[in-house]
Amino acid sequence: MIIGVGIDVVDVERFMATLERTPRLREKLFTVEERDLPASSLAARFAAKEAIAKALGAPGTMHWHDATVHRVVGGPPEVELRGTVQARADELGVRHWHLSISHDAGISSAMVIAEG
Repeated sequence: MIIGVGIDVVDVERFMATLERTPRLREKLFTVEERDLPASSLAARFAAKEAIAKALGAPGTMHWHDATVHRVVGGPPEVELRGTVQARADELGVRHWHLSISHDAGISSAMVIAEG
């Protein structure tokens, strides 16, 4: 059963300019393992986290560090949840995530389906 669907699109140049203007934002949005990724990958991770939040109804109580997106060579990216994001997913009955990330022509995007 589909519990939620989320999608987000990020302009990479604009996103990176925002990170440069607000240095602490990188630490707020990304886990240690995500922070040093290339610009398009960082923007895609942000889009994925936004899509996850949307699929969960976007409650303002979730923390950015409680979701990590892992690259899997030869497979789809994987979502790792903990803390506030995992609690919301559990509350809604989410048991599996389907995530697709793309970046091209200065745009990063992510689409997620939360399945119960």
